Amino acid sequence: MNHTSISYGPGHAQSVDVWRPDAPGDLPAVVLIHGGFWRQLYTKRLMHGLAKAVVAHGWIAYNIEYRRVGTFGSGGWPATFDDVSAAVDALAQVAGADCRRVVTCGHSAGGHLALWAATARATRSAAPDVPHPVRPCAAISLAGVVDLIAAARTGLGGGAVEALMGGSPEEQPDRYALGSPREQLPLGVPQVLVHGLADTSVPASLSEDYVARAVALGDEATFVPLPGASHLDMINGHGPAFEAVAAALDRLAPARP
Repeated sequence: MNHTSISYGPGHAQSVDVWRPDAPGDLPAVVLIHGGFWRQLYTKRLMHGLAKAVVAHGWIAYNIEYRRVGTFGSGGWPATFDDVSAAVDALAQVAGADCRRVVTCGHSAGGHLALWAATARATRSAAPDVPHPVRPCAAISLAGVVDLIAAARTGLGGGAVEALMGGSPEEQPDRYALGSPREQLPLGVPQVLVHGLADTSVPASLSEDYVARAVALGDEATFVPLPGASHLDMINGHGPAFEAVAAALDRLAPARP
């Protein structure tokens, strides 16, 4: 396994860890996006276990950092979103990455960003469609905060959504329309939402309701409920959660076609 780090911007948080299997040829890449309710306290180290499992299974693990919300974080709308978009596009600079087979995979708040990265990635209304060099072919959400409006109205994360978006859905309706994956449906790419039914941080109903709406609007979307699984079980790199991730990746972006 080979490890390198790259920067996609001038900021300390605008960086990516890249792990590659010891295998020849161009390989598919999994863009890993950590959670932590978009707060500065949490970093990409949360995804190290999942990254190692992804590489062992034959994919490039592309573990991104981004500006987050906090006193020194300088994140929130639109900086956090712009960083994720720029980080995904920077994958085009990674030698040996097959940019036709890129899947975003995020946990918790990162699940929200993984789905958002599969949209047009606009952060202002009536923005032109930007010709991004990397377009994910699919997205995986692990216990994701996939509906920002519902999450804000139920107080998920103790006001974390309002801190990210700069206000409530009523105060910032345009931002929520662009930044919430549920509001952006249909996405036009396959989506897999894995959620533990013992999750006490983010309710599984968010993922279940999202998938119902996605399917109704014509998207290929799958809800994978995991009985007994907790919030952090999603990223430990083994067990039912990783089996669900590996099965999705094998189907959507096989490492060994």
